[in-house]
Amino acid sequence: MDVKELAEKLELKVLCGKNLEREISGCYCGDLLSWVMSRAQEGDVWLTVMGNINSVGVAVLADVACIVLTENAALDEDALKRAEQNDVIILQTEKNSYQMAAAISKMI
Repeated sequence: MDVKELAEKLELKVLCGKNLEREISGCYCGDLLSWVMSRAQEGDVWLTVMGNINSVGVAVLADVACIVLTENAALDEDALKRAEQNDVIILQTEKNSYQMAAAISKMI
């Protein structure tokens, strides 16, 4: 499954990203950036409420498929600019991380 299909099926709002054909291989939930950086896997959907510039850096280092901001968490303007520069896909949902992880686990 790719990010585009995930976004469509789960009705996620695309905040940033043009190449939504990135393949998804797993899911990771976490808000402690150092923890995510050392544990998220390449191709994961990263569920978090952290919409700051540091999150974009972690997404690049971990090479996640996309970031999904849960609970309608906001994306900082600086983070948006950095995400656009680094081709990081960022989506948003009103659901919490548990709800999203449960839904994603049924899809992959």
